[in-house]
Amino acid sequence: MCGIIGYIGRQKAPQILIEGLKRLEYRGYDSAGLAVVDNNNRENKINCVKVVGKVKGLEPLVSEQVLNGSLGIAHTRWATHGAPTEINAHPHCDCKKRIYVAHNGIIENYAALKSKLEQEGHKFQSETDTEVLPHLIEKFFRDCSLEEAVARALTLVEGTYGIAVICEHEPRKLVAARCGSPLVLGLGNKEYIIASDVSAILRHTRQVIYLDDGEMAILTSDDFNVVDVESAMRGETTKQIYKQIQEIEWDIKQAQKEGYPHFMLKEINEQDEVVRNALRGRLLMEEGTAKLGGLENVEDKLRGIKRMVIAACGTAYYAGLIAEYMFSEFAGLLTKTEIASEFRYRHPILDEQTALLNISQSGETADTLAALREAKRKGILSLGIVNVVGSTIARETDAGVYNHAGPEIGVASTKAFISQLTVLSLLTLFLGRQRNMPATEGKNLAEELNLIPEKIAQILKQQKYIKKIAQQYAGYEHALYLGRKYNYPVALEGALKLKEISYIHAEGYAAGEMKHGPIALVDKNLFSVFIAPYDTVYEKIISNMQEIKARGGKIIAIATEGNKDIKKIADDVIYIPPAPEMLSPLLTTVPLQLFAYYAAAERGCPIDQPRNLAKSVTVE
Repeated sequence: MCGIIGYIGRQKAPQILIEGLKRLEYRGYDSAGLAVVDNNNRENKINCVKVVGKVKGLEPLVSEQVLNGSLGIAHTRWATHGAPTEINAHPHCDCKKRIYVAHNGIIENYAALKSKLEQEGHKFQSETDTEVLPHLIEKFFRDCSLEEAVARALTLVEGTYGIAVICEHEPRKLVAARCGSPLVLGLGNKEYIIASDVSAILRHTRQVIYLDDGEMAILTSDDFNVVDVESAMRGETTKQIYKQIQEIEWDIKQAQKEGYPHFMLKEINEQDEVVRNALRGRLLMEEGTAKLGGLENVEDKLRGIKRMVIAACGTAYYAGLIAEYMFSEFAGLLTKTEIASEFRYRHPILDEQTALLNISQSGETADTLAALREAKRKGILSLGIVNVVGSTIARETDAGVYNHAGPEIGVASTKAFISQLTVLSLLTLFLGRQRNMPATEGKNLAEELNLIPEKIAQILKQQKYIKKIAQQYAGYEHALYLGRKYNYPVALEGALKLKEISYIHAEGYAAGEMKHGPIALVDKNLFSVFIAPYDTVYEKIISNMQEIKARGGKIIAIATEGNKDIKKIADDVIYIPPAPEMLSPLLTTVPLQLFAYYAAAERGCPIDQPRNLAKSVTVE
């Protein structure tokens, strides 16, 4: 969840570290800190500054202390162990303040390690689990190199970590290692940057290496070396691991606001282009199918599967629920979507005719990755839909499809969700044509899918109108979101967006379940949002709307253009262009995103960084 960055090179480290932290701040913003080796000091003293709150609070402290070193590490925190305080902020140090560690992850056995270290005379300052790491390194750093001491410490750790370590005694070296928390190494000209993701690196280089679990990077300003932790523990750091250098497709402009007040609004407005990018080169219009290059090596295996299990979390889980309807109706494939954090505990029944599809924007979601590894232990086919090239899920699945959505900085997912739905639509077309979908049906679906970007662009032109509606409802504290069939998961997603960024309590329900309990909540303090496009369940959703209206409830409806009758029931209506039922979530989602955004803006909420949340959930 947290963001870490380390720099070693010829430039002044503090400016690079703070700039990188700002780009990582969506991963956590409870507190921040940096530690820099003062190369101008004969003793190579490490200066450390920390603040409670956001990264911008570090800048005046850095200028006051005149930190000029060219080696340093920094951290922006999403609190797990211990409240957001200056003492609990990273980086953490050993007893003599000579070793500093920035850490993303959770040390599960920290209490036992801390107790033993305290018995040995180590003094702890914070409530965090991380602080055991510098003390463990201090314990071993007596008769070996820094990397060997780090490796020895890590062999005692249970849990997850992505770490960056510096030390006064080796002032021209940075050591980093990972196990379960992502780390990427940027390769510059006589300089290297280690970070939690590429957004912190892009301004300096597009050449990167992704570390795998159990690997350690040893960096100097002249060279780098990647070894496994076990080899480092034995002092065998000459046994280098060959790592493929990858070129990042994104550019720094994509990770900037470009005049928008928030990243979320910018990312909502990119969605027509996001869908075009996801479709580009993948629709075979004449054949009525999709070409998914990432699946070519498992095409025969996919033809033989009879069951698909989808593992995902949060918004990606809702995309999986929509895929259940898609795969079942158009590919005749029995599909079950599982909350990834619960998947392993259900003793899932997986066999050779089952495939597991993992959906994750970052490709690093801890629970989804754990589900993937459980499936791999059982030897079943594993697939991935991810947005980040080179991410762990992308590397560990047997095959998969990239979203090509570009960087998503806003904590509340918008364009990543739309891109996931686009890829799932392509996958439906691919699987359907493998099985029993006629060519005519495939062609029609491909043609309709190709029209979606322009239809999203039409919805985006209604922003002023949607803003006006959102402002009317921003004072409410409760909301129900209701939909059926393909748009039931959209109701869940719409409610999630509203509560994530506006802090309005919102619940999503299958509309048919409303009268089994939720209708008791209808009063003057609650409004209802119905997703009601023309589809096979339209008449039933209208009946549900009448039930709310009869009890005096306020109603917002998402409806198909030309439907004037719905105005007789709903208090406010937002229209979308017509589309096939299967593709309607690609359209109905967009006005719900805009409604949530403008409601949050009206309430003065920190939209890109909502309280208690972080973008990439890399801890279980």
